[in-house]
Amino acid sequence: MQNYTLQDLVMAGVQWELSENTLKPDIKKTPVQQSLLATKTESKPIIIPACAPITLDTVKSMVERPTDIDSMLRMIGEFNHPLRSGATNVVMPNIATKPNGLLIITDLPSSDDDMSGKILSGQAGELTDKMLSAIGMSRENVSIIPLLFWRTPGGRGPNREELDLSLPFVNKMIEMLSPRIIITFGTLATTEIAKTNLTDKHGSEIVSDSGCIIIPIYHPNYLILKPSAKKDVWDALQNVQKLLKNP
Repeated sequence: MQNYTLQDLVMAGVQWELSENTLKPDIKKTPVQQSLLATKTESKPIIIPACAPITLDTVKSMVERPTDIDSMLRMIGEFNHPLRSGATNVVMPNIATKPNGLLIITDLPSSDDDMSGKILSGQAGELTDKMLSAIGMSRENVSIIPLLFWRTPGGRGPNREELDLSLPFVNKMIEMLSPRIIITFGTLATTEIAKTNLTDKHGSEIVSDSGCIIIPIYHPNYLILKPSAKKDVWDALQNVQKLLKNP
C-alpha cells in the first residue's frame, strides 16, 4: 500500500475530520488527546493559480535579451514551449565551431533526435553527414537548426501556434550566425524560411531580404525513401560549394 502525505490527500480532494469515537471505547483518553479532539480545525483547500499563457509577443521580447549564441542555447533549453512536456529531450541546434558561411535549417525532430537531443540523428543524420562530406564539409563548419526544438506527439505536423512560438528563436539565431547561404531541408522548412514551394524551387537560389542566399533541397528522409532524387540534391550541393568558394 502506498503512503500518502496529508498534503497529497488534500490536493486529491480528500476531506476528513477527527472523531471522538474510537475502536476501543474502554481505553481512556489522556488530557492531551481530549484537548486535540476537542479542537477541530477546518482544512483550507490549496489553490494553484493558473499558468499564464505564453504569447508570441512574450517570446519575441525574450529572444532579444541574449547577446551571444551560448545564451540563446540556454534560453532554448529552458523555454517552456507547449510541446516540451511531451518530448523526451530538447533537440538542440548544432553550432559549427569553425563556421564556413553555410547554415542548414531542417524541419522537425525525429524520434531519434528526441531520444538523443541532437538534430538529424539516425539514418537521416548519417546521410546528412555524407552529403556534407561530399562537398568537403562537416558539422564542425556547418550549423544546423530545426524549426522546432521539441518533437511533436507521434511526429505529427505542428500547428501554427507551435511553430510561431519557436520561429523567433530560429530567426534570431539566423541573425546571430549571419550565414552567406542557407539550405532548407524539406517542405516545411522551405515554406517557413524561403517562403516558397519546395517542388517548384528545389535547388534554386532565393535571395532573402538580408542578402543571404537560400537554397531549398529535399530532406534526407525523402532521399532515403526515394534514392533517385539524390541526383537533384547533388547538383544543388555542388552549386553551394561553388558559391562558398566565390565570395
